[in-house]
Amino acid sequence: MREIYAEQIKDAVKNLVMDTEYNLPEDFIGALKDSIEKEESEVGKEILQTIIKNAEVASSEQVAYCQDTGYPVFFIDIGQDVVIKGGNITDIINEAVKEATKEGYLRASLAYDPIFSRQNTGDNTPALIYYNIVPGDKIRIKFAAKGGGSENQSKQAMLKPADGLEGIREFVLKTIANAGPNACPPFTVGIGIGGTFDYSTVLAKKALFRHIGERHPDPRIAKLEKQLLEDANKLGVGPLGFGGIITAIDVKIEIAPCHIASLPVAVNIQCHAARHKEIEL
Repeated sequence: MREIYAEQIKDAVKNLVMDTEYNLPEDFIGALKDSIEKEESEVGKEILQTIIKNAEVASSEQVAYCQDTGYPVFFIDIGQDVVIKGGNITDIINEAVKEATKEGYLRASLAYDPIFSRQNTGDNTPALIYYNIVPGDKIRIKFAAKGGGSENQSKQAMLKPADGLEGIREFVLKTIANAGPNACPPFTVGIGIGGTFDYSTVLAKKALFRHIGERHPDPRIAKLEKQLLEDANKLGVGPLGFGGIITAIDVKIEIAPCHIASLPVAVNIQCHAARHKEIEL
């Protein structure tokens, strides 16, 4: 058994949250730079250059890349040989988010009561945390700051098995087209296929954590990812919706077994504030 102390986890997560808010992933920045050469629209090129400049300023000044600092989402793999000393991991994660929000000057974005008062929790907690127990003696923590604009454009559908590949393609592209400028393109698109109604959406969000260009291990799914990316960039939405051929930076798919009578499909869009990183303890 390996002991990991609460204070160690809290400090690591606090730093992870602030680092993610300030610094876009290098692979995404690289993809944006490559997109400038591909984009045919002059306005689109200027927008992409401005997005990159914004990322450079956020990083150099250590300030939030976007005023919407997002909903804190965690996927945490906990090794079965780990013992956490000094606290409950959920409490530890939320305390780290609170401290990061205060010390990092991050906007508080969560409404505790979603229906009536819409009162802000004031510290971006409680975070959304998905746990998974895995072999080993380490903890892997993946964090994403999920902005409201792109999250609002995400969709889920319970298709019929007979809808098949064409039904999936039609639903995905319609969702991307309808998202348009509201999801702040160029964006990455996470797709979850299979599972249940609720789990398909978790798969879609989980897909967004993969690196740009990291294809699914099943060559059939990998081919579908590439095809959907090409199709998305033929829609004409372009950077920030001003037209062009760079609407999506990447499309990533995760799948799971499903009921023989079902074909759940979820699309989770991530705007150009593609804020996600991970650490291992």
